Amino acid sequence: MAYPDRPADPAAPVLHWREGGVAHIRFNRPKALNAIDVATAQAFVQACADIARDEAVRAVLLSAEGRAFMAGGDLAAMRENPVPVAQALIAGMHGGIRLLAGLQAPVVAGVQGAVAGGGLGLLLGSSDLIVAAEGTRFGVAYPLIGASADCSTSWSLPRLVGLRKAMELALLGDTLDAAEALRLGLINRVVPADALADESLALARRLAQGPTRAYGRLKALLRSSLDHDLDTQLDAEAEGFQACAASADFREGVAAFLDKRPAKFQGL
Repeated sequence: MAYPDRPADPAAPVLHWREGGVAHIRFNRPKALNAIDVATAQAFVQACADIARDEAVRAVLLSAEGRAFMAGGDLAAMRENPVPVAQALIAGMHGGIRLLAGLQAPVVAGVQGAVAGGGLGLLLGSSDLIVAAEGTRFGVAYPLIGASADCSTSWSLPRLVGLRKAMELALLGDTLDAAEALRLGLINRVVPADALADESLALARRLAQGPTRAYGRLKALLRSSLDHDLDTQLDAEAEGFQACAASADFREGVAAFLDKRPAKFQGL
């Protein structure tokens, strides 16, 4: 099934559609600061599954309506029946994160306001490039509610900032501003708030014009590198490069370089 070219239901908790080669996933609970409830988690994993099946998708853009990207899990939804609700939330969010992290297509996120708890884990675990609006605040937040981590936080955070800093951020639950998040390597760019939508979409469109299969190989190599010794990683690099060398995009890239012209990649 092809990815839809417009949101099917403007009131859905997660909007998803494809614009050319760019697939959009937009969280749509602005009054709740896009906190994750069961409906949101289920809609998110469904959107990710649709993307994974659509070969026309060459980049993904994550965004959110309202003044916050995501305030974490919906605590009101978990108050009465915390264990079954937490299980449902985690199942949906983890399923979606696995799908996005495994895509060949690069994933860009444009975030604003607050990014906390599961929202931070989602961002770090599934996104390849992150653009943040000035004024955005980031926080692990789990100790504030007596919980450990989910949504990839315990995997992503030490890989990005190192174990000692990850311990500090996780145990103390302090928030970071966008400038500090940039300095630590949690995000890639900070832009004025009124430029966030344009800047993040421009980045996704740029990536959608690139060699999608090569991007996929690069993503897999980089994500697995800290779990491999050098010999294993060299073998994986050799396998990946040889697979790329057999692709149409590689032939086009080499020809374009030698002809001194821009390459026209097709994602093939």
